[in-house]
Amino acid sequence: QVHLVESGGGLAQAGGSLTLSCAASGSSFSFAVMGWYRQAPGKQRDLVARIGGSGGTNYADSVKGRFTISRDNAKKTLYLQMNSLKPEDTAVYYCNLNLPWSNANYWGQGTQVTVSS
Repeated sequence: QVHLVESGGGLAQAGGSLTLSCAASGSSFSFAVMGWYRQAPGKQRDLVARIGGSGGTNYADSVKGRFTISRDNAKKTLYLQMNSLKPEDTAVYYCNLNLPWSNANYWGQGTQVTVSS
């Protein structure tokens, strides 16, 4: 069974930085595709960034050059370094783990990020 726990959210000023972490349990972390998604009030949940087991990444256009996704397979932890934050980055951020061979998806409980102008 996979369990994901996010941390690191909070309040930041525009132009500031935050780092999110997602600690995973289970034995499939190293092979999983990991991602960060976000959902603002009244909007759908959208992909922010994703990283494969081999380290390949892709980002939403809105965060390219500002956010960096990374993973530590030994610690079973996913990170999202967020720089140059903007008020429009305000959302609940969710960690996702996808197992490509079964397409099973697991979600964390989410962590709130609020950016003030």
